[in-house]
Amino acid sequence: MQCPPRHQRRRSSRLRPSHPSTTVKIGDKKLSLRPLVGCPFGSLFRVETGPKGAFLARVVSTPTADDAKGGEFCVKDEVRDNRTLVDNNKAQGLSGEDIDAMRREGATGDEIVEALIANSSTFENKTSFSQEKYRLRKQKKYAPKVLLRRPFARSICEAYFKKYPDRIGFLRVDTLSLLLSLANVSAYSDVLVVDMVGGIVTGAVAERLGGTGYVCNTHFGAKPYSTAIVRIFNFSREVCCRIVQSSFDDLSSTECNNFEEPIPQNAISSDTCSMPLKLLNVPKWIQLDL
Repeated sequence: MQCPPRHQRRRSSRLRPSHPSTTVKIGDKKLSLRPLVGCPFGSLFRVETGPKGAFLARVVSTPTADDAKGGEFCVKDEVRDNRTLVDNNKAQGLSGEDIDAMRREGATGDEIVEALIANSSTFENKTSFSQEKYRLRKQKKYAPKVLLRRPFARSICEAYFKKYPDRIGFLRVDTLSLLLSLANVSAYSDVLVVDMVGGIVTGAVAERLGGTGYVCNTHFGAKPYSTAIVRIFNFSREVCCRIVQSSFDDLSSTECNNFEEPIPQNAISSDTCSMPLKLLNVPKWIQLDL
């Protein structure tokens, strides 16, 4: 299907449906990502434990009294210090068995954190800074939170470089940003890309164009290079319509110099962009100075 008119286009602001079996590992727990589907980017989730195991529950923040004060910060005189504290692992009154029993009874992560604070014999003697560090450390272990963020080139590149660096040719995010800068990729540009690293460069260029101009992913030979990473960017239909594919032989042929008719080329497939797309035409202004 063709792209809708500009006045009917709308950018996606929610997470698209994923495979039902998609999971993520947080700590020692495997959690389903289905609760995240359909939620707007910026939503906050917390790991909870239920009868069927751990799951992600959305956290709806409510304004507090501190927020109503307009973010005023008061500095208090601190008379406590940590000089008398001894780290001998005897300050905590709750044992691991007690915490497991609370989990079996259905206690939430925040309740476990508050119980740990209440049973700590040294918490009241700590400074305010140390108390906050202690609370955050326990929350990270017993009540971890997940922030749903929009995927973008930096986060995708860092994630692949950390887990699957060979799939992106060991491309670091600083190298990717330098590549875009030296190529002078900006809005309303028409960019020709040879992407042999899974589509990370193609996606980064399309992200910077922001639905303006075109990015043509070219390849040598009959088989195009993989662009599977483009799907992870969660691009809108407007951006996907600006990503096209063409072989280098077709672009460098004598037919490219014919300005009478546009050259039909293939757009990124629906499997890559998660939406049905029809064959698009490479604009007739794409030329190679050979």
